[in-house]
Amino acid sequence: MNNYYSLVKNYLTELEYDIIGEISDENVLIIDNPDQGIHNLTIVIDDPIIIMEQFLVEISNPSFELLAILLQKNRDIVHGAFALADGNKLIFRDTLQVENLDLNELEASLNALTLLMTECAELLKEIA
Repeated sequence: MNNYYSLVKNYLTELEYDIIGEISDENVLIIDNPDQGIHNLTIVIDDPIIIMEQFLVEISNPSFELLAILLQKNRDIVHGAFALADGNKLIFRDTLQVENLDLNELEASLNALTLLMTECAELLKEIA
């Protein structure tokens, strides 16, 4: 476990996220905040960066048109982006520099995910 792990963990606690799992020897935290639409968000503190990923939905029919829509939506996302994992799993992914990380920056990234979930709720339902 490193100092950045403790720093991030303290920030998450201060922001009132529930830490529902952790693998401290691998610098991994799993958080929830149902009020914000965040469930099983995985945070990996891998100096020099933090990687945040949340599974959103499995795409039942990954067509060119759908992928084009998702890429266009990426342009509107303030922090992070849609990404595909394992070919058909749509995830939110964001990376931050850990060396100068502050509470406001981490909060902004988490808020961007919440905003994304709100703005794209209908789209996510349609593609599942």
